[in-house]
Amino acid sequence: MYKQGLYPIVRKSASAKGIFDITVLCPEAADLAQPGQFAQVLAEGFFLRRPISICGIDKAKGTLRLVFEVRGKGTEQLSRLNVGDNIDLMAPLGHGFTKAEGKAVCVGGGIGVPPMLGIASEYGSDAVAITGFRNAAAVILQEDFKAAGCDTVLCTDDGSAGIHGFVTTALEEHLQKEKPGIIYACGPTPMLKAVAGLAEKYGVRCEVSLEQRMACGVGACLGCAVKINRGGKEAFLHVCKDGPVFDAKEVVFDG
Repeated sequence: MYKQGLYPIVRKSASAKGIFDITVLCPEAADLAQPGQFAQVLAEGFFLRRPISICGIDKAKGTLRLVFEVRGKGTEQLSRLNVGDNIDLMAPLGHGFTKAEGKAVCVGGGIGVPPMLGIASEYGSDAVAITGFRNAAAVILQEDFKAAGCDTVLCTDDGSAGIHGFVTTALEEHLQKEKPGIIYACGPTPMLKAVAGLAEKYGVRCEVSLEQRMACGVGACLGCAVKINRGGKEAFLHVCKDGPVFDAKEVVFDG
């Protein structure tokens, strides 16, 4: 179940160059939302909606927080909206993360970091957030993870902030010290494949949020198919309707 309508933007900021952070007042959608789900947002003058992961949910205030990167003309148009403007939004869509017993490790890469904040906040001090970015200028949401009570491990490709290296190296170092109840991950496909491999190696349950181009967001256009191995049989499911969150063991990472 989801809601669609015009909702006011109550907060906006720029998190980093080309990355915008907006909070939308949409009580009906916020009441239904769970970490890991996403919204389909319509930019004025465009036919197709843009999928944006839900970064934060405040059911008491009736708001959803969306953090997105400008990647084309549609998202550029969305970035021009300001506080007080209405945004055409469908949410919440898809299946979110599953809460598990014990501690959690939340691994995010680049613009895959925002959906990690919502689920990490569910665990608070029982979560470790391992996040990776190209460089210091691209780093976002570190203070938000800390405010949620999470331990944070920051990695950058060039070493300009935090640890010089990939999130997978930091993840393996953590797994060698402590086995969590679950790993959550969102980011580029090569990163997800590597995280899934580490989860299997150390015997930890893992859920991954897949990023895929999509049009309708509700499973009608069939444009966001992903190969899944379920019960020993390969099939194509849809990221928008069947995901975006999948059990890492089921995802067929080609290559």
